[in-house]
Amino acid sequence: MANSAESVAHAFVRAINRQDAQAVAEWMTEEHRFIDSMGTVVGGREAMRAGWRAYFRMVPDYSIAVEETCCEGPVVILLGVAQGTYAPDGKLSPENRWQTPAAFRALIEDGKVAEWRVYADNEPMRQKMARRQ
Repeated sequence: MANSAESVAHAFVRAINRQDAQAVAEWMTEEHRFIDSMGTVVGGREAMRAGWRAYFRMVPDYSIAVEETCCEGPVVILLGVAQGTYAPDGKLSPENRWQTPAAFRALIEDGKVAEWRVYADNEPMRQKMARRQ
């Protein structure tokens, strides 16, 4: 499994779970595409490096718990839970903790993540954000 599509997808998740935007970016192709659960597309490794840095500031303990993995050639589907604490002031307050079932689709090209698509209900996070405004 050294450089299989599945191992690359799991390495990408491990970098996310360390909240290491630099390592996350190193697993991306230069033309990487990120597609969120609302269908918003962000293109390019550098844009996503900045995007992950900003997200990790907002949710400093964000993580993905993978419960099941399905792989078909270059496509890897990861099923599990996304979770974290909304922390606009940098403080991890228990009342701002959230989690939601999630699925992720990774397209792997040449040992890198060319596309990362998220399928998750963002409502738990939106509710935390709305209470802070």
